[in-house]
Amino acid sequence: MVPTERHVATALEVEEYFAPQRSSTEQLPDPGALLRNLTIGVLEVLAGVREVDQLARWLDEDAFRALVIRANLTARARSARGVPAARPAHRILSIHCTSPADGVVEGVVISAGPARTRAIAIRLEGWDGRWRATSLALL
Repeated sequence: MVPTERHVATALEVEEYFAPQRSSTEQLPDPGALLRNLTIGVLEVLAGVREVDQLARWLDEDAFRALVIRANLTARARSARGVPAARPAHRILSIHCTSPADGVVEGVVISAGPARTRAIAIRLEGWDGRWRATSLALL
């Protein structure tokens, strides 16, 4: 019997295999629907009518943490003024997208509410065959 050589994977190789993998733009769906729905979700979180955990699937850790902090601050401000949480009536006016690199989309969603018009800037990156928001900025 001839001994066969076995490749023993190092911890680094195993970690790289199971770590999140980048996805190219052609492997990903159209980002427009996610930008629209994520914007509505973020506005509902800030209005206090949606839990931020419901958006966790589409946010990376930094964006999630930033949204949690912003949601807590708006909840405090509502509480201090004695204003109850109310479902916002926002309309999406436009979505502008650009792709600075393969697997990356930067979008700006303009939404109009009863009191003001807002712009939400979102950076999406392709990971494991789906888009994830890595940055959110609400203007």
